[in-house]
Amino acid sequence: MVGRRSGGARQDDGSPDRRHRRARAEAEVKRKVRELEDLRDKGRAPKAGRKPTVEVWMTTYLTNIASLKLKPRSLDDYWSKTRNDIIPGIGKHRIDKLQPEHLERMYRVMLDEGHAPSHVLKVHRILSRALKIAQRRRLIVENIATLVDPPTVDETEANPFTTEEAKAFLEAAAKRPTFMWWYVGVGMGFRQGETTGLRWPYVDLDNELFHPQWQLQRLTWRHGCQDPHACGGRLHRFDSWPPDCKTHQNYKRGCPKPCPKNCTRHASVCPLRKGGGLVFTRPKTKKSRNAVPIPPPFIPCVREHKAQQEQVRTASGDEWQEHKLVFTCPDGRPLDPRQDWEEFKELLEEAGIDDRRRYDGSPHTTGTILSALEVAMPTIMEILRHTHISQTRRYVKGRSHLSKDAMRRMGDHFMPGQKRPTETKTESTDSLAARARRRLR
Repeated sequence: MVGRRSGGARQDDGSPDRRHRRARAEAEVKRKVRELEDLRDKGRAPKAGRKPTVEVWMTTYLTNIASLKLKPRSLDDYWSKTRNDIIPGIGKHRIDKLQPEHLERMYRVMLDEGHAPSHVLKVHRILSRALKIAQRRRLIVENIATLVDPPTVDETEANPFTTEEAKAFLEAAAKRPTFMWWYVGVGMGFRQGETTGLRWPYVDLDNELFHPQWQLQRLTWRHGCQDPHACGGRLHRFDSWPPDCKTHQNYKRGCPKPCPKNCTRHASVCPLRKGGGLVFTRPKTKKSRNAVPIPPPFIPCVREHKAQQEQVRTASGDEWQEHKLVFTCPDGRPLDPRQDWEEFKELLEEAGIDDRRRYDGSPHTTGTILSALEVAMPTIMEILRHTHISQTRRYVKGRSHLSKDAMRRMGDHFMPGQKRPTETKTESTDSLAARARRRLR
């Protein structure tokens, strides 16, 4: 065993930063030293000391770094994919020993287990972002996630309402007490959380404007106690569910996975739980908070809805829970998003419309109908409050009658004055003979 020391640099406290490299042959030692000196000269030498594992670094990244920037719902999603996919897949590897093959193998296993390519792509982006921060802090020399090609994802095709379907849907909604909720969602393109989080102080009826400054989201509970593992002890399950399990037979993803050895989940039963349930949060981007004009025909309906709510509030007395929400339960509490989803499916059935995603019935429908009304794309972008027009184009689905009309006008431009032939169901013998003579000529 041959060893050699490389120096010249300084640590943070001013003492010499000396590194040791070992190998079985002197030539191999010299090569390692030259690589380290080259990184030092380029200012890319990693910090000294043992590097953390992927599990330790992802926990540090999500707890101390990502939590300062991400929205609560996004942070919950990051934690979920880290616990369920990244840590079981590559969590024991040191981040400086991680290789592209480790990531590719993990992605292959996830796809074989039935995960969608979009799910695998999201895991790849989370891991790549965490390794990028580690590279900035000189914990690793290179972000190996940039060397891996994640699965290709086909964009989910939107299936918005046609104009006729939107009218049928709103006619079915008009028979319900929540009809104004659906008018705002379908007629103005508000997202589900923005509609549930709309409050009266941000409704300007004089200037006919909605100000979507808040949204209502269901967040995952977090432990507030000192020992999360012991707190959720009665809900821990370390054994797999039996193959003939009937408890989760209707679950799309089957039975839940067993708890990890040091499980810290089950925060919903913590007596000091925090940060979960239905919570008011800010929209994701500043553009999402821009004011949205209210269609003038909606104004009388909004005023009537407000008056009816005042009557219900007075009748409820002390049972009313004041949140200043535009759309509430009979006692003033916020509407549960799950209840909204169930009612959406019921209205689809009543209106005779095939099954759709909840998201297809709001922003996608509004954007598509505005496009059919020949509204300019920048204007649609302002109404839907998108940051980039490319995002708006994904929300707008073209209609075949618009394409046919455009191509008809194209034909008239190149071949003006020519009459379009009319179709007939039957032809006389004389017309058939005349056509045959023209072909011969």
